[in-house]
Amino acid sequence: MNIFIVDDHPMTVAGYAETLSGSQIFPQSTCFIKAYNCQDAFSKITANATLDLAIIDFGLPSFAEQNIFSGSDLTKIVKQHNPECKVIIITAHTEILIIFEIYKNTKPDGLIIKNDLTPENLKTAASQVMIGNQFQSTSVQKVIQDIWKKELMIEDTNREILLYLSKGNKIKDIERITKISMSTIQRRIAHMKDAFNVSEDSSLIKEAILQGFL
Repeated sequence: MNIFIVDDHPMTVAGYAETLSGSQIFPQSTCFIKAYNCQDAFSKITANATLDLAIIDFGLPSFAEQNIFSGSDLTKIVKQHNPECKVIIITAHTEILIIFEIYKNTKPDGLIIKNDLTPENLKTAASQVMIGNQFQSTSVQKVIQDIWKKELMIEDTNREILLYLSKGNKIKDIERITKISMSTIQRRIAHMKDAFNVSEDSSLIKEAILQGFL
């Protein structure tokens, strides 16, 4: 088992390694491969070592010669050389657009904002991604939900469906009025319920009104 840790702070790298080596998630024979910048990381990724898990800081000293400017760029290199490797990105950024950009375009197996990071949730993240699950820390989950909600509600069709629902129309009525198929209407309503974290049509309408979408 090879775990690759990349951060420009050696104490942080050591802390991550110590946390995971003492977690009993991984065997005692686990090898920790460490790097402190993009150039160092690139040389170790391309040294043909098989990587099982990579924990990568988003903000790293760049390696312009290889067009590697961030942990997201490094993640793509890891996946090219080790397609089965699970990647957790850790970032100090809290800006909504940056977090969503990492989530949507880099698609790491795990994404943690440093303000959320504890030894326990690092171990949880590692164990979850290694069994094939996604892991996002609490702040990341909130960003994703808020952005997804806004993206859904920007669409005129979704707002139109909700408006008709709020006026007491049934799905079959909305199908007739809008000429949108029943299955599409149901799918859109289901997505909006997920975004607003509700299970009933009435609760969806209430939340949409409370949050200013209707």
